[in-house]
Amino acid sequence: MGCVVKIQKDQRPTNRTFKVVMPTAIAEAIKMEKDEDFEWLIEDKNTLVLTRCNKLQLRKIADE
Repeated sequence: MGCVVKIQKDQRPTNRTFKVVMPTAIAEAIKMEKDEDFEWLIEDKNTLVLTRCNKLQLRKIADE
């Protein structure tokens, strides 16, 4: 699943930041919670990886 987003630039006299808006469909698919911590990793100049700081416990599928 992919989703195109625009980078927003917030330029104030004392602070300059760039923002990425997380689409609701993506946030719900990964069960993102408000105020949850994530970390950006730079893989290369074309790839950023967003990683959850506190990993979720994944369900184990029973062996057949």
